[in-house]
Amino acid sequence: MSSKYPILSPNKIIKVLEKFGFEKVSQKGSHAKYKNKLTGLTYIIPMHNEVARGTLKSILEQANVELNDFLKFL
Repeated sequence: MSSKYPILSPNKIIKVLEKFGFEKVSQKGSHAKYKNKLTGLTYIIPMHNEVARGTLKSILEQANVELNDFLKFL
């Protein structure tokens, strides 16, 4: 796994994703459901202490957000 993906808290990830048009829909247990206002697609964000690099990579790929764009808002 590439180390260019940082290990972050879910709150930091969510703050950036909200800038890309995501809003919280619901939460069940330790997983929150976010919907992209532009595409209407729904994504699951784990609300653990830290989100693993591979999980962040998967979230960004599914959400069609480039890592460089994500890191600019971090």
